[in-house]
Amino acid sequence: MIFFRQLVPGLLVSSSFAISEAQLGRPENRHWVNAASNPEAAWKMRETRLVSDFSLEPVPAEALNRFGGLRKGSIEGTGNFRVEKLGERWWMIDPEGGLFVFNGVCSVKPEDRFAAEEPFARLFGSKDVWAEKTLGSLREMGFKGVGGFSDHGTLRAAGSPVPYTVALGLMSHFGRRLGLTHEKAGHTGYEEDCLPVFHPDFPSHCFEACQKQLSEMKEDPWLVGVFSDNELPVARDMLDRMLELDDKRAELVSMRAEAESFVAGKGPITDELRQDFVEHVYETYFRITTTAIREVLPNHLCLGSRFHGPAKNQSAVWRAAGRWCDAISMNYYDHWSPESGHLAQWHEWSGKPCLITEFYVKATDSGMPNSSGAGWLVKTQADRGAFYQNFTLALLESKTCIGWHWFKYMDNDPLNTTTDASNKDSNKGIFNARFEPYMPLIEPMRELNERVFPLMELFDRQ
Repeated sequence: MIFFRQLVPGLLVSSSFAISEAQLGRPENRHWVNAASNPEAAWKMRETRLVSDFSLEPVPAEALNRFGGLRKGSIEGTGNFRVEKLGERWWMIDPEGGLFVFNGVCSVKPEDRFAAEEPFARLFGSKDVWAEKTLGSLREMGFKGVGGFSDHGTLRAAGSPVPYTVALGLMSHFGRRLGLTHEKAGHTGYEEDCLPVFHPDFPSHCFEACQKQLSEMKEDPWLVGVFSDNELPVARDMLDRMLELDDKRAELVSMRAEAESFVAGKGPITDELRQDFVEHVYETYFRITTTAIREVLPNHLCLGSRFHGPAKNQSAVWRAAGRWCDAISMNYYDHWSPESGHLAQWHEWSGKPCLITEFYVKATDSGMPNSSGAGWLVKTQADRGAFYQNFTLALLESKTCIGWHWFKYMDNDPLNTTTDASNKDSNKGIFNARFEPYMPLIEPMRELNERVFPLMELFDRQ
């Protein structure tokens, strides 16, 4: 038997679980799930890996510390979360020096309106009771913390908190203040997909927002880190767009002027120049936002701006983020299995680990229309569980991913007409809109979550 070991030569973990030589090979069993990429697309059988193929035992509770990290006495704790590359693999290190994989859930908040009103009153009665019961449920599922758009204030006040993140919206709030934003499905839209990052008031706006929102968290060891924004535009032709902005509008002058200064004396506009400008825009954005965050939180993690689809293949934004962020967040859709090429390329471009901050799949057996949102469509809740295992197995295999956040805690509530177009009527939750759990989804989630560390050891020995 080979005892589970941390990926630094000679450092063994004292634990009661082990991996046999026979488990180190790639499983030969093949599993398939019928899925469609969207409601209009054709259904197709997708090959799907499952945890059961590996015959691994769960990590015993006594091997984990209070943050959910694997106890490792030889790694020093600093009192805050950090990222570190040990051997060939990136890790989060928790405040006590435990090896930490940040598997969490997004949008964990106490819904008490519309379909949730009666069950919230019956099951919880108050937000404090909701927080205690909900965090207990997440722990039972093997989740280590909560991701973006969660009610971190209510959850942090619970008697037994979990690691959490804060999403600031620095650019989105500033753009709204200038009157340059509009609502898009799932995120904020900007005038001509251009970011007012060169506006002279943007730095002071960021400093003031960070002081207001983050100051009370400076000494909090449970805060993992901060997202500066969500799904900012990454238009390849951002240079052309800025050059065409109306220079008579005061809020657009700084963008137009910066673009003109950037191209001055460089000849014709080429694709290479366009990419250089995108990198310049995001270099400026991350320099300003990260500086503002670290002014208030010098010891917590800067986790990026939650990149999405258009950023997958744009090296410019990853290079810029890599110079300023500790880890880079990505909302990752449109792939049944994460592509190893994407994960490797992001690391090559940025030199930093990634955190997958959104992914999900919807099932038709929920009875919901499932017409909104970007996630895959499958037949059953058990198929959702299979997707979760397949998706996260690939992330664990990559060595560059330090965690993932499932989107989200509860289903969309069709009775709530105030939400954006991407969150109207879909089965995204671990619970439905009445706080009823989807057990055929939860059990596979728990099965994988409890075996994260031995799976990583297995993949690293292959």
